[in-house]
Amino acid sequence: MAEFQQVELFTDSDGVARFREHTIALSEGNEAARLSPVVAASGLQLRRSPVGFRSAFHCTTTPQWLFVLQGCMEIGLQDGSVRQFRPGEHFYSNDTLPEGAVFDADKHGHCSRQVGDEPLVTAFVRGGRDA
Repeated sequence: MAEFQQVELFTDSDGVARFREHTIALSEGNEAARLSPVVAASGLQLRRSPVGFRSAFHCTTTPQWLFVLQGCMEIGLQDGSVRQFRPGEHFYSNDTLPEGAVFDADKHGHCSRQVGDEPLVTAFVRGGRDA
């Protein structure tokens, strides 16, 4: 069976953001067009960030898919690891602040930046991972 690889940015049990991967079965459709089950979504937001964009560490407020449409986005974690996402690539941003926690910029969340010589254009699709 065909599968879709989902990269997830999540908050681990120690409150620190990490990456992990899941597979989503493409169990519907036909041989010419394999489809996943429908995934719930509640909204779409587009963003354009100029060359040189860089954010401070922050947590995701609402879990959402992020798809890179143009440019390159780099996500940095507190442990110093980074991943870059280019046009056609995605991740599920789910590193929310643990319940009852007070944000600590030295422990929680991730930072992001635009990489390269073209603006970063992204699409955020809010909603859950499951249908």
